[in-house]
Amino acid sequence: MGLRGLADPLAAESLPFGGAWWNRGLAALARLYEWAVQREYVLASPVLMRTVTGRTSEVVLVPAPRAKNARTSEVHRLTPRAFRRWVEVGLRGHDANAQPDAGGAGRLADRNAAFPDLLFSTGVRLTEGASPLTLEIPRHELEGGQYYAGRLARVVTKSKRARTFYASSVVVGEVGVRGVVARPGGAARAGGGSVRRLPMRLVTHETGRRRRLLHWRDQDGLVGQTPLTEATVDERMSLSIEGPAGPEPLWLWLNEAGLPFHTAFREGVFRTANDRCESVLEPVMSEPPFCTPHMARHSFALVMLVVLNHVMDRRMGLTPEERRDFRLLYGDPWRMVQDLLGHAQLATTKHIYLAPVADLQLRSLLADFQPADGPISEGALTSVFSRLARESEGIQDQDDKLAAR
Repeated sequence: MGLRGLADPLAAESLPFGGAWWNRGLAALARLYEWAVQREYVLASPVLMRTVTGRTSEVVLVPAPRAKNARTSEVHRLTPRAFRRWVEVGLRGHDANAQPDAGGAGRLADRNAAFPDLLFSTGVRLTEGASPLTLEIPRHELEGGQYYAGRLARVVTKSKRARTFYASSVVVGEVGVRGVVARPGGAARAGGGSVRRLPMRLVTHETGRRRRLLHWRDQDGLVGQTPLTEATVDERMSLSIEGPAGPEPLWLWLNEAGLPFHTAFREGVFRTANDRCESVLEPVMSEPPFCTPHMARHSFALVMLVVLNHVMDRRMGLTPEERRDFRLLYGDPWRMVQDLLGHAQLATTKHIYLAPVADLQLRSLLADFQPADGPISEGALTSVFSRLARESEGIQDQDDKLAAR
């Protein structure tokens, strides 16, 4: 194929090997030629590049002929108890016996733990979970009181489309306490000048109900307004509100100095937690748990699949075998409507024709998380997760070595 093939995006789709393999090799080759161009060994790289928006909303260059059919085999997930152990040991500083270790937790342990809890319980991405303002904490309680509905602004999502997410009442309370009520003392210090050294827009008031407008004034006295749903990550980090001790950031997650904790530093918190889990749990676990922000998202998908199926079985009074028969006979309700409308793609049915009720079944099931015969116990699902971990690759659970302690 030669170097000429690297400029042809179609070449990547007709290769006899996997797209992920192609993309890894292409990225390595692009870095090699970038190094060679910098040292003037070659005049230009033969690898065409294009710009894309990265996970933290920054613009980055990637090879243009990347394969679109890439599928990664490195997808890992955690069961709820494996994730909880990772949080307790890696972020809250517990020891191998699940006991608090005075020297193992930092001053922001609770706040650092609240963020992964948000990702794990909602499935939002790193930037999506890291960039809300305090006034965007979910406040709409669903029927049943177990979940709250929140809204992600269009500009902070990967798809650049606004999206509804659902957070458990426990996580909403945790985020509210750790992110707002227990703001670092640095928020007071910010009034002494820390925030003032940053580009700052002091929000003076808010108008609008359907389209919320934030009215602000900057350090130079310039007055302006920004629609909340259109505020970029950088704009969000610059927004403040007048507090008892001076300007306080509206950015939800703050560092020890009371300043916005940048999204780019989040992965460092995860790496530190992974290192601690490995050092503390290696003597008692065959495979200590590890986690990344995107693994929390994959884990959320696994948990919701198991839990929603369990809720559906309880609501309909069906055994798993009976429910399989029901689906074989009648199919999925959304696909029934798709067939009635004659749509070729299910997405057309759900996101265009029935967009207002696309989450109807999900909302109904979430409201049933605590039915008349009592809430769903963790024990009822533990055996399901344990079996999945044994029978499937890439699912971390509490292994037998630790369970025997």
